[in-house]
Amino acid sequence: MPLRQPRPSASVVVCALLLAAGCTTVGGSADRAGPGRELSAAELRAAAVADADLGPGYTVTVMTPGHGETGSGGAREVSDLPACQPLLDAVAPAAPPGAASASPGPGAPYAETDLGVARAADPQGGVYGGLLGYRTGRAAQLQAELERLFGPCASFTSTAPPPPVDKARKGVRTRHRLSRDDTPTPGGADAVTGFTLTNESGSVVLSQRAVLVRVGPALAVFSTVGVGAEPATAPDERIVRQQVAKLRAAQAKR
Repeated sequence: MPLRQPRPSASVVVCALLLAAGCTTVGGSADRAGPGRELSAAELRAAAVADADLGPGYTVTVMTPGHGETGSGGAREVSDLPACQPLLDAVAPAAPPGAASASPGPGAPYAETDLGVARAADPQGGVYGGLLGYRTGRAAQLQAELERLFGPCASFTSTAPPPPVDKARKGVRTRHRLSRDDTPTPGGADAVTGFTLTNESGSVVLSQRAVLVRVGPALAVFSTVGVGAEPATAPDERIVRQQVAKLRAAQAKR
């Protein structure tokens, strides 16, 4: 499963999860810091955290949105619980590149900026991020949809089909665990959701840890990956705080 390798777009993971979770209208929590202003695509990109915002030792690379790793359309991993399928589609999308953005649904973001942040003090660990711009009220609805998955998807299994070169082999059964991480709400943010998703199909546990922060009508996503004895760590708090501050400042401008 592709959790093993970091993707160029962390938002591919959570954005796909949120969009696949459905477009049911549900109430989100009240904004803590005010609704904020919808940013244009250019303003959202300009609000992305940069090297200068983080200080020495950090390198930020802005990436092309939606260009994550994908699997073959004929090799979709299937969850035993339909409600949890969005999680698998998010971390191992079966659609070809660009398919999701070709005909976005009503819940799709109107703008997206993806980035990767490397830190000299931790060359093996990277933080992958995404800024997703939504129409007013939609970000809160999507975050509420994500919150609803923690119950039914706390533990579930899936089956991955055998590789195309060996159709005689049986599908691979995998156990997954979805857990909520205690994540403090950064100053200036409206709400935060932290979670870890694991893949326990082999002797080595693969994990992906994500933090989703709602800032007005925008969602900021941060993700890390881990393997075995080195599980995914919490995304660097400095990156999260600085990104929230830049988004809030951009939304406050008139």
